[in-house]
Amino acid sequence: MSGPEVAYLAFGLVLCGLLVWAAVHYFSGKRRARVEEAKYKMLRDDDE
Repeated sequence: MSGPEVAYLAFGLVLCGLLVWAAVHYFSGKRRARVEEAKYKMLRDDDE
C-alpha cells in the first residue's frame, strides 16, 4: 500500500469510529435520563 492509500484507510476508520462513538453517546441510558429529567421537571412545575 502506498502513502495515500494508508491515509485514506486511516481517515475512513477514524470516521467510522466517530460514528460509533456518537451513536453510543446519543443512545446511552445515562444521557437519556439526564435529558428527560428537564422534561419531567417542567411537567411537575405545570402541576403546581
